Amino acid sequence: MYTIHAITHNKWDNSLKPIISIKSGDIIEVETKEASDNQITPSSTAEDLKKLDFNLIHPLTGPIEVEGAEPGDALKVEFLEFKDMGWGWTAVIPGFGFLAQDTYTTPVDLAGPALKIWKSEDGFSIAKFGEVSVKVKNFPFPGVIGTALPYPGKWSTIPPRENGGNMDIKHLTVGSVLYLPVFKKGGLLSVGDTHLAQGDGEVCGSAIEAPLKVKMRIEVIKNLGISQPMFYAKKVKEMDYEEYIAYPGISNDLWTASKIAVKGIISILSRFMQPVEAYMLASAVLDLKVSQVVDVPNWIVTAYFPLDIIEEKEVKEELRELI
Repeated sequence: MYTIHAITHNKWDNSLKPIISIKSGDIIEVETKEASDNQITPSSTAEDLKKLDFNLIHPLTGPIEVEGAEPGDALKVEFLEFKDMGWGWTAVIPGFGFLAQDTYTTPVDLAGPALKIWKSEDGFSIAKFGEVSVKVKNFPFPGVIGTALPYPGKWSTIPPRENGGNMDIKHLTVGSVLYLPVFKKGGLLSVGDTHLAQGDGEVCGSAIEAPLKVKMRIEVIKNLGISQPMFYAKKVKEMDYEEYIAYPGISNDLWTASKIAVKGIISILSRFMQPVEAYMLASAVLDLKVSQVVDVPNWIVTAYFPLDIIEEKEVKEELRELI
């Protein structure tokens, strides 16, 4: 097994030289940095977010060359194990996030800066939100993973692309298998922006961001001919919690329906914590699901918030009674 240290870049650039070359079928353990590239640490405060340099965001370990990979092939990436460093963070960064340009219904400013430092132990991330103790199951995964792009230049890692990139798909955890298209010889795989947990939507713009060690088996699949990522996941049901409160957002616009759903859950949680804390918590655990698209003219996007993560029985009971 190869151990690959966090030698990083933070732009997609197919002219970058590989930091290591491996063979098809090799198992590698890749060290990653958290998304801020060490600008946020376990001792950071919200004030540190005001100095955040976005030019350093998304340090990716790589590129990793896989011998024999040619354009038209695919890299098969099997996720075997994730090891964390005992901590992570979630933040509302001014100007960034799903509700950054939105007016909150009360109105309350959700713009931030706001920061939550999590402690990770025994497979859970733990933090305090207002007076509520929260214990979230860790399902670690890489927020960003991709091959080299087919075209030249330096490209931002923020949007997902045909090479994979910043997909933020939480189901790419242990047991999942990702297939990435090869556009350049060697594939040139890079990985980073690793998370301990995340809700489907990552609504405040950050998950539980954390440095990790990611163990993967990499294999070249010849002539698969895919033009974008695809994956197999057998762990999806294991991510389910036992109990949820849910808020449907109804609108003839999918974007608006999603915002209604998120703000509905924030409003409910704000009885127990600051709204900006509720926003961060939603980003870490809230799942947005498209419930229906057929009953024109309105869509429904439902926000599901898991009650299992709340430690205080009285808070959990009160949340049940609010619905």
